Amino acid sequence: MSHDDLIDHLVRSTPLSRGEAGRVVLDVLAYFDETTEEFVRRRHRELQSGGLTNADIFERITAELPYRAVAPPELSPRQLRRIVYG
Repeated sequence: MSHDDLIDHLVRSTPLSRGEAGRVVLDVLAYFDETTEEFVRRRHRELQSGGLTNADIFERITAELPYRAVAPPELSPRQLRRIVYG
């Protein structure tokens, strides 16, 4: 899929070069292409490395999930644990 129109817009509206704008578009698309499970696992790793406890991590992830590009159904802390630990 070509994103030339979006890349052209970014080049016109920002100081990004065409190559930089293309990389930004691909990065954003990859970010929003994560499945719910991939997002939960990635955020758990990131927040855990920041020293947060699981209780705080799962509360934060629960608050972040509705703001994903396509919001998943509400997940309980138990469902989040099962995604992370299997």
